[in-house]
Amino acid sequence: MTRPFTFPGLTTRVVFGHGTLAQVPDEVARLGHHRALVLSTPHQQAEAQALADRLGDRAAGVFAGAVMHTPTDVTDQAIAAFRAANADCVVSLGGGSTTGLGKAIAVRTGADQVVIPTTYAGSEMTDILGETAGGEKTTRRDPEIRPEVVVYDVDLTLTLPLALTVTSALNAIAHAMEGFYAPDRHPVTEALSRDAMPAFRDALPALAKDPQDKKARAKALYAAWGCSLTLGHVTMALHHKLAHVLGGSFGLPHAETHAVLLPHTTAYNEPAVEDLLRPIADTFGYDAAGKGLWHFAKSLNAPLRLSDLGLKEADLDRATEIATKNPYANPRPVTRDGIRHLLQQAFDGRCPA
Repeated sequence: MTRPFTFPGLTTRVVFGHGTLAQVPDEVARLGHHRALVLSTPHQQAEAQALADRLGDRAAGVFAGAVMHTPTDVTDQAIAAFRAANADCVVSLGGGSTTGLGKAIAVRTGADQVVIPTTYAGSEMTDILGETAGGEKTTRRDPEIRPEVVVYDVDLTLTLPLALTVTSALNAIAHAMEGFYAPDRHPVTEALSRDAMPAFRDALPALAKDPQDKKARAKALYAAWGCSLTLGHVTMALHHKLAHVLGGSFGLPHAETHAVLLPHTTAYNEPAVEDLLRPIADTFGYDAAGKGLWHFAKSLNAPLRLSDLGLKEADLDRATEIATKNPYANPRPVTRDGIRHLLQQAFDGRCPA
């Protein structure tokens, strides 16, 4: 018997394919805008300027100051640039840092967003904004945060470094993992998440051999879209709470932190929802979802230890306290001892039991 569900519908327009970057000017025009501020990180400033040149008269300029975890002081600078340029929308080119900045501008100004992801991290299809202020990261959801248009161009991922390819894909898998047991899951997110597991399983080893394998890149980007849509339509739990704590309070890199935590957060919840996590166990083997993901990550030379990301063992107690102070709803009770043990395993890089 089919479980009752509520499907809120899809509001974001998606353009997917090879060479779709060329369609961005048309998408800006379709939204009725004439002054697009192009956003990027400093590392992708040249690509952002090239996109602004492509937009021609519809470009209001480039702001290339996006950084990890969307600090509010950077957002203030970007909004000043947005208003000084008399912009009427934002075009975000890059990964989660740039997407987050675009969302922060949009929710404060009402600007429409066109997002062009260049990684698999997956915040582009969501109504979620995580921001950092005073050494702490907070997250909120609002319909005004969700981008109006997302343009997926497979060709933009051909030069994505292999290390970031792997970590951002594991980040995407984390969205699907939590989506499998979310209380508000529905058949659309479940189907896309199931589809994403074998797509990533097959694409990532192929990309490890040839990072410019177009077929594998397309498969991975499709999987990332499905995981992003899941993230944007269901409630997240322990995994995302821990990632926000470690990123916002300890400055750990976003994708790498998700990648290290993923097997351990999966294993923590697996005893409570083993049947719901079965698609992961079936896809990655080892008769257990957490263990299968750890071995998959290891086979791809992904980071396995929080200690390698800059976290110190002395930080584990404080991280535990922050994570358990206001925990997200979770299928297994969140206890101090349980989270401290999880973080120790992730710190040491041990395969989860």
